[in-house]
Amino acid sequence: MKKHTKPYEPSQKILDNFAEVLVNFALGDGKGIKKGDTVKLLAFESARPLFIACYKKIIDAGGNVIMDYRPSACDQHDLEQYFYEHASKKQLQHFPAEYFKGKIDAVDHSLAIIGDTNPLGLQNIDSKKISLRSEVFKPVIEWHFEKENQGKYTWCGTQYGTKAMADQAGLTLKEYWAQIIKACFLDKDDPIKEWKNVFKQLHATVTKLNRIADKTDKLHVKGKDVDLWLTLGDKRKWVAGRGRNIPSFEVFTSPDWRGTNGWIRFNQPLYRQGTLIKDVELTFKDGRVVKAKASQGEKALKDMIKTPNADKIGEYSLTDKRLSRITKFMASTLYDENVGGKYGNTHIALGRSYDIAFAGEAAALSPDDWHELGFNKSSVHTDIVSTTDRVVTAHFHNGNEQVIYKNGQFEV
Repeated sequence: MKKHTKPYEPSQKILDNFAEVLVNFALGDGKGIKKGDTVKLLAFESARPLFIACYKKIIDAGGNVIMDYRPSACDQHDLEQYFYEHASKKQLQHFPAEYFKGKIDAVDHSLAIIGDTNPLGLQNIDSKKISLRSEVFKPVIEWHFEKENQGKYTWCGTQYGTKAMADQAGLTLKEYWAQIIKACFLDKDDPIKEWKNVFKQLHATVTKLNRIADKTDKLHVKGKDVDLWLTLGDKRKWVAGRGRNIPSFEVFTSPDWRGTNGWIRFNQPLYRQGTLIKDVELTFKDGRVVKAKASQGEKALKDMIKTPNADKIGEYSLTDKRLSRITKFMASTLYDENVGGKYGNTHIALGRSYDIAFAGEAAALSPDDWHELGFNKSSVHTDIVSTTDRVVTAHFHNGNEQVIYKNGQFEV
């Protein structure tokens, strides 16, 4: 008789360290929650052990919990698949605005734990339906950003390792968790201390980049897989170390979308709404994607780009290989956009810009102001990652230039 092997599970010590980082560090802009704060805690059944650990940490910190605990069928896309296959257009467009607005008004923080057990569950669904649904829920995104801009709300997303995700990455579940543990410093006696040190280094890099931001006109990204020009834009800043995702080693900004020209090819697969998209290549002209191709999932890519304003850039990001402890492909944007390796990584996001990249009081801006500054507003934000070598050069208004990134690390 074949001996049954129990699936790998992280130890309670690892789970407690994970919850400690999420609740008492990541939320609250790296300061943790305060006594009396209300936290919406979202997790799928597959992430139950971490959900429980986080719940306890929130209570122990004096916080209040609003639970959003979803059955495996939701995570496996079974219910979503049924919905998209059987829902009428009217059902696809159903949006209980007061309910979702009330949920946002009721919380100080949101913590989402993703534990995907069927990452390709929606691969046969018409991607146009998914795009329509995301557009219907666009107001939710705007409400979140409005409250965040007022300094009244923080959020964090993280991932619980599942066999399905490990399989997609070509790793055993134990190997997959080894990357999670290492990336999040869960193997350290004081993981928060480690994260504070990383954030200190990230903030030092951001400070140096922002000293030249005002005089920077364009960024030129050059390598074997890219020849892309980006316009940084007026009143822009670089951002890092906010605790919005764990792990997070990236330094990013939201350029003026109107000045994007050139092409870029991505060597990392993209998992989007249950569809695997490989070998993405994008060509931009005057800020818009004019050509998009992929060796797999091209239709889903093009349908996503047809979503209003998803043909424009919303973010440009770089990760310094010296900081990231992620060394393997994880089949997860959260991890792959933060990978270190030989050359670090670069990623761009099609769709929505980040308001935090505005160098000023974001809450004071009107929709017309955002438009005038070239910040892109969209219902989608799709990150696409490349880990090949590249050099990033800042070109200044006075004609001078400075290399800010090469060989996988910042040069400022």
